[in-house]
Parts: sequence; C-alpha cells; structure tokens
Amino acid sequence: MLAELRHEAASRGLASALLTFEPHPRELFTPQTAPTRLTSLREKLEILAAEGLDYVILQRFDRNFAGIEATAFRDNVIAQQLNARFLLIGHDFRFGKQRAGDFELLQQNQALTVRSIDAVMLDDQRISSTAVRDALAAGDMDLAARLLGRPYSISGRVVGGDKLGRELGFPTANIRIRHNRPPTMGIFVVEIEGLERTYQGVASLGVRPTVKGAGAAPVLEVFIFDFKRQIYGEHLRVNFLAKLRDELKFNGLEALVTQIHKDCDDARAWFAAHR
Repeated sequence: MLAELRHEAASRGLASALLTFEPHPRELFTPQTAPTRLTSLREKLEILAAEGLDYVILQRFDRNFAGIEATAFRDNVIAQQLNARFLLIGHDFRFGKQRAGDFELLQQNQALTVRSIDAVMLDDQRISSTAVRDALAAGDMDLAARLLGRPYSISGRVVGGDKLGRELGFPTANIRIRHNRPPTMGIFVVEIEGLERTYQGVASLGVRPTVKGAGAAPVLEVFIFDFKRQIYGEHLRVNFLAKLRDELKFNGLEALVTQIHKDCDDARAWFAAHR
C-alpha cells in the first residue's frame, strides 16, 4: 500500500503522506479489550521512516476527535486541513463519528480522487494485524515474518537490570519495552541490530517466573553471543527469528542455568541450519 502511495504521489506531482492515530481508537474506548500492539509508537515511526514517505502525520486520538462527523472529517480534516488531493485507503476503511464514513462518502467530495486497495492475501489467508497477532501468539515466527514482510521485532534502549544474568554467567541487555503487553512471550532465537554489526543471540520475553513473583511486568532480556562490552543507553532492535520454548518456572537457579545453556546451544544450532 505504501509503495502504491509513493507511486501515485510521484505520478501526480504530490507529496506522499500517511495519517496515523495515537493511541489506537480501541485503547481509548475499550482499553481492557484493546488488541496487543505489534509496535510501539516509536517503532512504528522507525519502520515508516524507512519507507520513503515525505510525511507521517500523527493525530492524537481523543474523544473530541472521535466525535467529528464523517462529512466534516472528509471536508475539514482531509480535504482542507491536510489539503489532500488523492486518497488511498484500505478496502474496509471507515472514518468519522461511529465509523459512519466509507469509500462512497469520500467519493462525494469532488476535490478528492479516492482509490481503495483490496485485501492482500498470503496462501489464501488475508494479511491483517489479527493474523499477525495469532501467528505470534502461536509462536510461529516464520509465519509472522511472512505476513509482516520482515521479522517481528522490538526496539528500545538498554537499561540497567538486577544483574542476575551476570551472576549466572549470562550477562543480558535489558531492553525497555513500551508495549501495552507483548503479543508473544517465551524464549527466542534473535538477531540484534544497532551495534557495530548485527549480532546473534537468545532473548527472554516474559515475566521470569523463576525469579519474580506473580504479577511481574514483562521484560525483554537479550544474551548476545560473543559480545562483552557495556552498552547501557544504546538503542537496539531485536529481531525474533524462531521460538525455542515457553517460559518455565524452575526449581532453583541451578536448573535455570542448565536450561539457559541448552537454549544457547539450540539457538546456535538454529543459526547453523538457517544462516
């Protein structure tokens, strides 16, 4: 869709722009049942920055904005404030108060040329955020990557932790995550970007049941293979390539260390087979 937008903008001599909302509308209206985020706001903007658009317009979504009638949204927001001339939307796009606006209503404004894009399919499955979340929840990182067109990733700054990994012989980079809740959890084969080169490693994304009590917040810890130096404050991207297992609660730290050794061996074997 973004490639088509760039093409249309270039052919018409227009700037390309994407309008996105923050927070997600369902996070405003039904926060308890809102879907898990696939990206934080910063991650979304990082990904869009690589797509070659001229502008990304970030609209704060609040109750006042949600209350704009569809016709007013079309004429005042899209046509006048954004000065849009060509509009590219998904086939199921809805807008305005109570989602009353649709493709036909957009077409009624003569200043706008509107085109919709059909659903994109992968092996007879519609590509959607729901399909990606389902793949991640099932631990199918390969399917998630095929749906996304890239590996699922989390990016964030390296912050200080409790240094337990260092005591166990596996010093980890603790990545600050800003998701409302991760769409997947467990132990993963990962690649790490943002350093002098791409590194391989193992990541734990979850609540660490062996060392933390019930109700602990999820954390992302990454053990980077063949890497020694301090990287506090660095901003890294962690690409999730394969899931090794779910989180487990072990009877003591000795059993945990034994399992970490096995996870590292399994991850290195995965890389040997796939890289």
